[in-house]
Amino acid sequence: MFAYIVRRILYAFPILIGVNALTFALFFMVNTPDDMARMNLGIKHVTQESMDTWKHERGYDKALLWNSEAEGVDKATDTIFFDKSLSLFVFQFGQADDGRDIAADIKVRMWPSLAIAVPIFIVGLLVNITFAMLMVFFRATYIDLAGVVICVIIMSISSLFYIIGGQFIIGKLMQLVPISGYGDGLSAIKFLILPVLIGIVSGIGAGSRWYRTLFLEEASKDYVRTARAKGLSETQVLFRHVLKNTMIPILTGAVVVIPTLFMGSLILESFFGIPGLGSYTIDAIRAQDFAIVRAMVFLGSVLYIIGLILTDISYTLVDPRVRLDG
Repeated sequence: MFAYIVRRILYAFPILIGVNALTFALFFMVNTPDDMARMNLGIKHVTQESMDTWKHERGYDKALLWNSEAEGVDKATDTIFFDKSLSLFVFQFGQADDGRDIAADIKVRMWPSLAIAVPIFIVGLLVNITFAMLMVFFRATYIDLAGVVICVIIMSISSLFYIIGGQFIIGKLMQLVPISGYGDGLSAIKFLILPVLIGIVSGIGAGSRWYRTLFLEEASKDYVRTARAKGLSETQVLFRHVLKNTMIPILTGAVVVIPTLFMGSLILESFFGIPGLGSYTIDAIRAQDFAIVRAMVFLGSVLYIIGLILTDISYTLVDPRVRLDG
């Protein structure tokens, strides 16, 4: 087990280097350091001298990937890519282009992101599995057919419709909860109810259909038919056998959501004015703040890799046949 974890961590470094290089290439294909300076200083009446000063203060006056004017290893190390990338691997995110401390911003903004993402993840998972189990219990009936139709309808509607519709009906007409904003402590709950509800409802379609497919496939296997032949009720068969033996694909699907628990929901946070990491990333992209963008992409990649490792380890808990050999 220990050897497996170490090996997976070592494999993660080339992946993180590749992700960081791709982020760097995509960002600077669209923006130049002059564009970034002009965006931060103001588009109008900006002199080249002020832009040069801004770039020098933030290390953007160097070569991007290869410094042909330097000597020896400095050709590769005295560059924007090396200078901005090396510190990420020790989780020193530095300062944003506007001078803010990125690590401090992440520590503050991660809590609103967790407050909205964790309920959506936990409640949404329970609702999707329950709805899928209900459809499988009444499979090949009108209840199953109605459930599938409902899932398809929910999947076919854009999440923006749920956000705008929820804000208009529940927030504006019924005035049950605020449309946007955020508060401190328990006062934040009233601001989270609507986005959490929308996040759960908008995910029911895809989630329930996927779990229904898993459960139906498992329910058609020989050992399930044998369990029924022994006299077990359909409820016992579904919960004691079908659900238990589909835990590995369920865990695999759940790991995809793990980075969003910390990184936040980009759309929900932006529309509801929640000061989380999702809106933080969107604001950085709009402001062409490369320091924040690279930090958030790198952090998301690290969290995703950690999630994959934890998922592999959890396989051994739900299925004793699975072993992680070193």
